[in-house]
Amino acid sequence: MGQPYPPFHFAKGRRRIGGIRRWVAAAAGALALTVGLVTVSPQASAAGLTQVTGFGTNPGNLSMYTYAPDALPSGAPLVVALHGCTQSASDYYAHSGWPKFADLYGFALVLPQTSSANNGNSCFNWFEPGDSARGQGEALSIKQMVDNAVSRHDSDPRRVYITGLSAGGGMTANMLAAYPDVFAGGAIDSGLPASCANSVAAAYTCMYSPPDKTPAQWGSLVRSAAPAGTTSWPRVAIWQGTADTTVQPANATQLRDQWTDVWGIGQTPSRTQSLSGGTTLSVYDDPAGRPAVEVYSISGMAHGLAVDPGSGAEQCGSTGTYYLDTICSSYHTARFWGLDGDDQGTGALPAPTGLAVTGATDTTASLSWSAVVGAASYQVYRGGTKVGTTASTAFTDTGLATGTTYSYTVAAVDTAGAAGAVSSAVTTTTTGYTPTCHTASNYDHTVAGRAYQTGGYTYATGSGQPMGLWNTFTTHTLKQTAPGHYVVADSGCSA
Repeated sequence: MGQPYPPFHFAKGRRRIGGIRRWVAAAAGALALTVGLVTVSPQASAAGLTQVTGFGTNPGNLSMYTYAPDALPSGAPLVVALHGCTQSASDYYAHSGWPKFADLYGFALVLPQTSSANNGNSCFNWFEPGDSARGQGEALSIKQMVDNAVSRHDSDPRRVYITGLSAGGGMTANMLAAYPDVFAGGAIDSGLPASCANSVAAAYTCMYSPPDKTPAQWGSLVRSAAPAGTTSWPRVAIWQGTADTTVQPANATQLRDQWTDVWGIGQTPSRTQSLSGGTTLSVYDDPAGRPAVEVYSISGMAHGLAVDPGSGAEQCGSTGTYYLDTICSSYHTARFWGLDGDDQGTGALPAPTGLAVTGATDTTASLSWSAVVGAASYQVYRGGTKVGTTASTAFTDTGLATGTTYSYTVAAVDTAGAAGAVSSAVTTTTTGYTPTCHTASNYDHTVAGRAYQTGGYTYATGSGQPMGLWNTFTTHTLKQTAPGHYVVADSGCSA
């Protein structure tokens, strides 16, 4: 990480590390994975945060902070958010974007905080079995915070979720495995598979070269950590940058394998979708057609939490060390969990049948399906996100991009407003083509296939328009108006 960090120091009376483990921790920077990286006073608290004491026996020696919007109604959801190393509850509160959606969608936040008394870099001890197993250490402290917050805010115990960054992400995976009866969903940001490590040395292996286990082997680690007989599992979002050199992107693959195996579904995505910030979303549906596991791969992003500062509906957070300006992960995670009021699948109505595409234009897709007895309305989902509600058995989605493939599902909604099971998915591709603009030298245009050269001169591919000498000095803007067809657009190019 480019700077040294001290070795681990644990609170008196907890556990001691032998000389070899101190040496390993010191030499490698005391788990730099765990995002180092904003120096914040561990006891500082941001405006709006409230520290709660006496929340339980607290065997993990953690601090509890909460945030709740004014006039939060009874039965609202609860989100637990775990910071990374050298960070604090207030730091995560200030940068992550979660308070915006707590206010917008109406849910309470719990932000646990560790300290240097537990770990020299204030990391959650995700790699210590005594801190990450059910009923022990830090894991039990977090569970006690959940119990306290559910009582304090009168939250819905069926809608409790957990998310975390790096070391907080590793702890999140372990909490989901140890307490599937507590958490309805989770989000692991730049984190590690559940039970990947049980020592400091093993933690480095997980970070830099995760074990190449089969999906069944990864899944077994979750099943063995959960209470015997568990059959219901949390829905899991996995966030990972492709340029992360601290927690290698292979960890996202292993996390996908782990949680798809737990759900009993394959490792081939049900659908993929391109999002902002160079993000590719891969969705893995459960047998009822609902997203069970989602993987967000962010092209070129290094180690950190994805944020997108701004006032837009899909924007959130603020940049900082290891808070990276790409896409608002908190927004998409909240939507995946249904915190926006998108109540996918909690009702008793069966999934609609006969969903079909009845037509498509360059910007619209039309659907129809068979009626469900007892349905008051229907919710339509594009790529797992609700895009409309209708009382009829037909719907036209508008404002789409040309030449793009979309996936749709539908759920029936009863008179109480609860959506039932989601239908099987159908896909359609809009017509037309979205133009693109490219400014480069004649040489680079040719190398990219947008132009060709003959006799030392350059011509636009498709249109054949002359572009001058074939060299690196002559520059033109080309507009792609159709696949394999470019025209010179030096006077202005709109796409």
